[in-house]
This record gives sequence, structure tokens and C-alpha cells, in this order.
Amino acid sequence: MAEPVTVTINRREVSAQPGDLLIKTAQDNGVYIPRFCWHPRMNPVGMCRMCLVEIDTPRGPLMVTSCTTPVSDGMTVDTTNETVKKAQEGVLEFLLINHPLDCPVCDRAGECPLQDQTMAYGPGESRFVEEKRHFEKPIPISELVMLDRERCILCARCTRFSDEVSGDPLIEFQDRGNHTQVNTFPDEPFRSYFSGNTVQICPVGALTATPYRFRARPWDLTAVESTCQHCSSGDRINLQSSQNRLLRILGVDSEPTNQGWLSDKCRFGFEYVASPARLTVPLVRNPQGELEEATWGEALDYAGVTLREIVARSGGRAVAGLGGARSTNEEAYAFSKFLRGAVGTNNVDCQMDDGLDARLLARVVDRARIADLDKAGSILVWGPDLKEEHPTLYLRVRRAAQELGAGLVVIHPRRTGLDDRASVKITYQPGAGGEVLSELMAGEGRMVEAREVLSQGPVVALLGRPGYGESPDLAEATAAFVRTLADASILPLARRGNVFGALDMGLSPGLFPGRTQRGTLAYQMLTDRWGEIPTASGRDCRGILEGLESGEIQAVVLMGADPIRDVPDGDQARRALGNADLVVAIDQFLTDSSGLADVVFPAMGFAEVEGTITNVESRVLKVNRLTPGPGQSREDWAILADLAARLGFDLGLTTAQQINREIEEVADIYRGVNWEKLDWEERDGIVVGGELGYVPVFGECDSVSPAPGQMALHYARTMYDDGVMMRESPSLHPLAPGAAAYLHPLEAEGLGVAPGDRVRITSSQGVLEVEAEIDPSLHHRVVYVPFNQPGASSLGSATMVTVRPL
Repeated sequence: MAEPVTVTINRREVSAQPGDLLIKTAQDNGVYIPRFCWHPRMNPVGMCRMCLVEIDTPRGPLMVTSCTTPVSDGMTVDTTNETVKKAQEGVLEFLLINHPLDCPVCDRAGECPLQDQTMAYGPGESRFVEEKRHFEKPIPISELVMLDRERCILCARCTRFSDEVSGDPLIEFQDRGNHTQVNTFPDEPFRSYFSGNTVQICPVGALTATPYRFRARPWDLTAVESTCQHCSSGDRINLQSSQNRLLRILGVDSEPTNQGWLSDKCRFGFEYVASPARLTVPLVRNPQGELEEATWGEALDYAGVTLREIVARSGGRAVAGLGGARSTNEEAYAFSKFLRGAVGTNNVDCQMDDGLDARLLARVVDRARIADLDKAGSILVWGPDLKEEHPTLYLRVRRAAQELGAGLVVIHPRRTGLDDRASVKITYQPGAGGEVLSELMAGEGRMVEAREVLSQGPVVALLGRPGYGESPDLAEATAAFVRTLADASILPLARRGNVFGALDMGLSPGLFPGRTQRGTLAYQMLTDRWGEIPTASGRDCRGILEGLESGEIQAVVLMGADPIRDVPDGDQARRALGNADLVVAIDQFLTDSSGLADVVFPAMGFAEVEGTITNVESRVLKVNRLTPGPGQSREDWAILADLAARLGFDLGLTTAQQINREIEEVADIYRGVNWEKLDWEERDGIVVGGELGYVPVFGECDSVSPAPGQMALHYARTMYDDGVMMRESPSLHPLAPGAAAYLHPLEAEGLGVAPGDRVRITSSQGVLEVEAEIDPSLHHRVVYVPFNQPGASSLGSATMVTVRPL
């Protein structure tokens, strides 16, 4: 780090780093300089002129914009003299010339920088008496954002965010002079996964969010910091409610994770919390085969008696558990303790047959941190489209490639959000990943440039499954290759918000809380607390479903899991659950899967429970409660404790905070990770380390090519889908792309289909009839189908399909 420089601000000497902007240096030392256009996460432009200050120069005092002026040694700055005050008054008077008096009906009123700065720095009255300019107001520029051009002060925050940060330059300045306005073009609506950020950073009420519009005033809101659970990045958020109803989510500027930005799914995907479809009372299936309301005692007794009979008859191995990746660490720990202690089974999985080897996710050596992306010389992304599944990680990678000079290699079966910033993009046929990896290792042909980019260290590799057509073994083999590169680290990717925390709590057949291994002192401490732990090997999600189909597993407990919707072969999951003697579901909704349960317990969820989660880099973050759960709903751990008591086992769990303390005791790597620290000293979270130790093994990944008349299926998730949380979030569900068959233009021509024509896709496990769309980014002989879309049936786990016109 360079030697600091000395700057005098308002006759007080302060230290700063060379190159720091004057506005930031002042702010860091307790001096607030008013501003509208400057934002610490975007490049400065000096457009609003509100941040004018006076500096001494050899030629005398000079007015400069503090947001574009770097500090230098010996600089003398005055931010409060009469010249500066007059400039501030003039800027505000100019900005208010056309600004309407909408404060009584403006959503920004009460938290508006223009209001605040007019009161603090503005003139007492306006000299402007002419007619203000008028526009139609407001106009929708997307399904989520409304634009009031009369209120806009042309600070360019929204246009810069869309261009610099998200890469969606769909909102722009139009016209010139007094007619300048921010708008979109008619044929290019503001369809961005990050549009809500422009609303949050808008310094006036020009951009407002449709879901929040006219819902509450800032002084009516109760707020608490928490963590988003839609993806595994661990985005820090501010929950805001009124009258016990969650109304708004804002991004918190947390340097290690989301840096203030949120995806629209995180920002607006909370409406399901207050859905009238939420479960409020327990349900038990009656002799006629229908679910009917029951008391808690009746439901717990029925589930407990039936489970006890199955365990007594066939042993604990006849029972399994699925779920936990959408719960807190405390609830996941309770689930693991319930299954292994009360039931006596290792049949448990928090992944839905759509992830990677649990050991790779939880214990891989050379694990990267999100912040490593900022220092990377090169980045390899071979996994899901980050923009669709890990949106704030996408923004971080994009910034590294665009602003920080990192080389970027993207390998994926179709276009991704990062293609325009990639140094090298490799598109390949799904199922041929093994061949692509062999080419990359050899550094021949089209991979020569990719290897050149990856020779620039440090290297950070983000690895996962691009789609269901790729074996999870491919990511492990790629990780093994990455470890041969100089100064390389690995960030494994997984779906669902707390999959890493659930694995750390033991929700996988071969894992125990704290990544504990059998035969260790930590394992002995765990058995002292839990009692006897089954030694028989357990089954993962696919093995559990197969066991339910064959009858080897007779009962299953679902905790926030909907395998019919989540596993690649939903029909297999439906058959498996239908064949079970007992299905117990702990859920917020009656989903496709819980609808087949014999007992359904209503659960509390997001914003209703307190606890912790662990993100993709093993950072433990706090989750806080803001609103009460509906009806008789309860926390997952409390339901499990009462159910365990029916089996004659005392889980010893009394509160979520007590569970957190127990995790500290039995999981070495979580020692010192407690609520008190996370609430006060470590609000950005604590990274847990401990024994990682899993070395990825390179294995041959067989490549599969389509036979004559077949196509390779790219079956992958999108940000918006037909999952229950999206279905019950009316602002987002219409944004799901819908079921369609995306074909390369040559494939469509060969089939004689045009966009909008219907085609039939046939796999060995299902049939889907949808409209065809054209996607030039696809490899030949590939059809892309978005997973879990409205009106779409499952194509199963098949990798090859036939496509025929209807």
C-alpha cells in the first residue's frame, strides 16, 4: 500500500490514500459533502455539481467537483465557506426549477436526498415563476418499475448502473437541453434482472417499484438486517414491514458479499410470505384419502405412532429425510439430529439430485472467497449461468472482467450473461463436457487462447453443473485440473440458499455437523451429545427415491423440500412418494410433494425465524425475524423436537439460540460463531475454516453424443420459474420465460419450424409439447428447455431427446 497523503479539510488535517476521491476522504473523516450523482460503487461523473468544494491552488481558490477530484499531498479544501454555500444553493435552485411538488404523494418522501439537501443547503425560496415542464406520469418501463420523468434530476445513476454494473443498457438519456429525459425505447423495455437497484439508488422519486408503490411511508416501517435465502451468495438485505406485513427489501452494502446490489428475485421475491395459500394448521390424511385439518396433538401423534411402527418393524434404514437447504443452520442441525438420533438413519440429503458431490461442496481444498474475484488475474466459469442462478456473483465476476482487468473464460452450452465480457467463450454440446475438458487440459485447438488466459494468476474457478445433462463428476474433474494451475482456488456452486450450511450440519449421508469424520475426537463429542449414531451407509436423494419406489424405504420426512418440482425426474419423485407408507411434510405451502403427504405441518419461514445460514464461501451470516408466522405455523426445529418426543427421544432443543450454542459445542469449525457476534461485531459474517481436506479426483468423464435423429438436451434453470415461492409472488411469476424449445437456426430449418410453431420433445422418461424459439448461441444438434416452467411437464433426467414438429 502506498504512503498516505495529508489533506486539510475545513482546517483539519486528515490522512488518505493517494488516488482516493475527495468526497470519499471527507466522508471517511466525518465531513459530509452533499451529492446526487456520486455513488461509491460506480464510476464518478460529476454531473449534478452538488458536491462542489473550494481547493487552494497556486493560482488561487478553485471550485471543483469533489466526486471526480483525487486527493493529493498538501491539498487544502473548504466545504463550508460562502462561495461553496452559494454554489450549493444555485445547484438546488436549478434542480427544483422543473421538479414537481409531489412530496405528499411521492414514495420517496421522508427518505429523499433532494428533500433533505434542499432543507440543509438550499435557498429559502425559488425565483422561478414560469411553467414547469410536464410529461405523462408515471409510465411503466418494466413490469416492476415505474418512471416519473418530471421528478428526474438527470443524475445518471440509473443509466450508469445499467451500463457499468449490470450490463443491461436499456434505460438511457434521450433528447437534449431542456428536453433531456431518461427513458427506454419502445421496442426495448427495461427487462433486467437487476432493475430494482435503480429504484434504490435513485435520489428522488423518479423511479419507483410497482410492488411497493403507495404501500407505506418510511416512518411507518419497522426494519431489521438479514440475509437473502434465494441463492447461496449470502446477500445482505434490510427487511422492512408495516403492521406485521413484509413490504420492502433493500440491499445492504456488505463488502464481502453483495456490495449493496440485489437481484429482482431477492428484492421482490418475498410476496409469498403473506400469500393466502400459506399453511396455517396441521393436515392429516383421513381414511377417504383426503387431507383434513387436525390439531397439533393429533398430527404429531399420528406421525409419531406410524414412524415408530416402521422403525420397530424395519429399522431406521427404512426411513429417510429430504430437505434443509432452504432452512437455517439451526433448523438443519435439528433435522440431522432428529434423523440420526431419534430415527436412526443416515438416509438424508439436502440436495435434490441436481448438485455436486457433497464432499466437494463442503470440504474442497484450495477454496476461494468471493473477494478473491477482485484480485484474480483470470477467472474460469464452468457451471450454471451465473446471471440466472447466482446473480450477485455474476455482478462481481462482471466487474472483475470489466473494471479490474481479470481475464475471463466462460464454458457453457449456450449464451450466458458474461459472454460480452469473456476473453474466451467456449460453447459445446451438452454431454460432451469430458471432451471439452480434455481439450482444455491439452491446451490445443480452440483451447490455446483459453490456456493463455488461465496462465495469468491468481486463478479463481467457479464450478458447478451447467444443466442436468452434465454429470456432477465433470465439475470434480475440472476442479482437479484447476489445482494444477499456478495460484488457483475453487469456488464450488450449488443451488438453494443454505445448501452449504445444511451440508455443514450433516444433511448428507457421509457428513456430520462441522464436517466431522468418524473416528475423530469431534465425532466422539457428537456421539456424547446425540447418543448412538447409525453406522450403516446412507442414501442420497436419488437413492432415497429409488428406495421408496422399491419399498426398501417406507417413510420419508420432507423439510421444505419439493422433490417433484426440484429433481430432474419429477415423475420418479411422484411415484416414489406415492409408494411410501408414510410421508411427513414440514412446509409453508401445499406443494406438489407435500400434497401427497399423510401429515403436513405448517412451518414458519423467511422473515419469520431467527438463525444463521452459511453461504458459498463458508461465510456464516445472521438471519433475523421481522414478522410473525401465519396461523398455527411453527419453526421447523420445534416441530422436529415434538415429533422426536413421540419417538421417545429428547432432542434437547428449546430455542433457536440454544441450538446455535449446541452447534458451537459439537462443530469445531463453528466455535465462536454465535448470534451475539453476528448481530454486533461481525455483521458481515464470519468465515468458518477448519479441516477442508477433500482433494478433487480427476476421473474420466464419458462424453455422450446424440444418435442419428436425436438432439442433446440442455435442461437448465432460470431465475424465474414455476416453483411455489415464485408462483405465490405475483410480481415475479409472470416474468418466468415459460416452457419452450430453443433451437439453433439450422436445426429449426431442418425441422421446418419457425418461431412460435409447436414441437414435441420426447425423452426416455417424458414428453413435452411446446412452442419453438430460435437461439443462434446453441451448438448444433442441441435443444434448450428451461427447467420447471409454467405448464411444462418433466422430461426426466434423460440427456438425449427427439424433436418433431406438430
